[in-house]
Amino acid sequence: MAQSMSPAVSQPDRGDIAAALIRTYSKAEARMMNPLTLAYIGDVVYSDYIRRYLVAEGLTKVDRLTKRSVHFVRASAQAKAIRRMMPELTDEERAIVRRGRNTKSMPPKHAEVMDYRYATGLEALFGYLDLTGSRKRELALMARAIELTDD
Repeated sequence: MAQSMSPAVSQPDRGDIAAALIRTYSKAEARMMNPLTLAYIGDVVYSDYIRRYLVAEGLTKVDRLTKRSVHFVRASAQAKAIRRMMPELTDEERAIVRRGRNTKSMPPKHAEVMDYRYATGLEALFGYLDLTGSRKRELALMARAIELTDD
């Protein structure tokens, strides 16, 4: 067998991995991130909160949990929530939403373009709040988003 000529890639030690998992970014660092990177994190944060909410509601069957979660996480529901929440956001939060909304990305075929863009803005906001460790605000806005879409 031939030996690979590429240099060995060292793996980070467990301490480095653990530190990366809990890292909090400054607001300035988070503002400099690509809005789609913020939305990438925000998508997971939003989905996690929705799943926790549904479990707290007492739902236990996975097929029902999945169907009910779609009600909240689909682009049209997220767009509805963020459009209604915009007047309640700080200037800084509105700027994050606008950056996420205005970022060029390819919406899925089943979503309206503007709904998808607003949903991306909402996810960017939740990614920003999560990465900056703004848990209290994150929870308040998540509760509001659920109120606005749970009809």
